[in-house]
Amino acid sequence: MKADHYDSFAERYSVDNESNLINGYYERPAMIGLAGDVAGRRILDAGCGSGPLSAALRERGAVVTGFDSSRAMVELARRRLGGDATLLVADLSGPLPFADGAFDDVVASLVLHYLEDWTAPLAELRRVLRPGGRLILSVNHPMVYTAVNPGADYFALARWSEEYTFDGHTAELTYWHRPLHAMTAAFTDAGFRLSVVSEPPMSPETPREILPPHLVDRTTFICFIFFVLEAH
Repeated sequence: MKADHYDSFAERYSVDNESNLINGYYERPAMIGLAGDVAGRRILDAGCGSGPLSAALRERGAVVTGFDSSRAMVELARRRLGGDATLLVADLSGPLPFADGAFDDVVASLVLHYLEDWTAPLAELRRVLRPGGRLILSVNHPMVYTAVNPGADYFALARWSEEYTFDGHTAELTYWHRPLHAMTAAFTDAGFRLSVVSEPPMSPETPREILPPHLVDRTTFICFIFFVLEAH
């Protein structure tokens, strides 16, 4: 997906992201929980968007650097985090402007599933992590692809799109599906050790009124899958 695609609806996406079920009460709380105690840790927010995860980690004592390929998203992040925040326009498709071993952790929230090839991006994220550092990431759960596309081949690398509404604005997002074993093989090939695989419940603070009818009596649902990887 081109960066300017997000530029066209960045503000609307950011508003929707703040308090919706999927981001505000499911994905972001899960990422924060997996990160744990981050006080004093140097964290790179890869694909930081408008900065809600960066802000949450900084509030918990982390020293956060962020980048995104969307210039509009980075500007929104600057508004949120202030002029002293280190925020850059950069893209995982190329080399990152950071030194080897510069970070204790990298968080990549709903980023990798936009990429067809994970080889170079994972190598770059491994490069900027110190030995023993963590890559904490979320992507579309691989079961979502076959649920949305009945009859599709789960085991194939496949491009697919879905339409969403963000604060009244309709936009199409395009993803790359890969089966679970392909994800874990890519992590291993890039020099990571798999530490955690998580399919978490939604936040216990989720307001009942934002739940769709089929989730009112449930705490879990298939949406994203989360990993904690250790650099070695």
